[in-house]
Amino acid sequence: MNISYKIPQSILAVIYTKGLDVLLIERADRPGFWQSVTGSRDSLAEKLEQTAIREIFEETGITVVDTVTDSNPAKRQVARRYLTDWNIEHEFEIFSVWRHRFAPGVTTNTEHVFGLQVPTTFDVVLEPKEHLNAIWLPWKKAAQKCFSWTNKEAIERLPDHIIED
Repeated sequence: MNISYKIPQSILAVIYTKGLDVLLIERADRPGFWQSVTGSRDSLAEKLEQTAIREIFEETGITVVDTVTDSNPAKRQVARRYLTDWNIEHEFEIFSVWRHRFAPGVTTNTEHVFGLQVPTTFDVVLEPKEHLNAIWLPWKKAAQKCFSWTNKEAIERLPDHIIED
């Protein structure tokens, strides 16, 4: 029997506009739990930026590309230069409800924070097995709505991460 466990290293990607609106998504396995994009590395070889790009696409349909070929927001393309590593790391205890996803004895996860600044709010494409709803909120309201303290803290730092063109 081949059991595959999650790697206890993950990303948190705050998706936001220059005007400080933040995208939150509601967890399917925990209705009422709102968060930014999160996800674990697929392998130890996967760089954290690659994890962020993959998870952003899987959870929202947003594609991070080197060059935007169509600036229509409905195409959900964002230039890679707008994805930034905030150089923030949190180590936290994995909630017991999700601990079975990790190898026996693993109780903590290290989360790396990224931000993705998008040009405007737009509809996203959710993976229905993972998320029920998406909402754009002003940053202070978004921070209040998050169930995770690390997510709340990251959003509270958002004004320091605006990319000026």
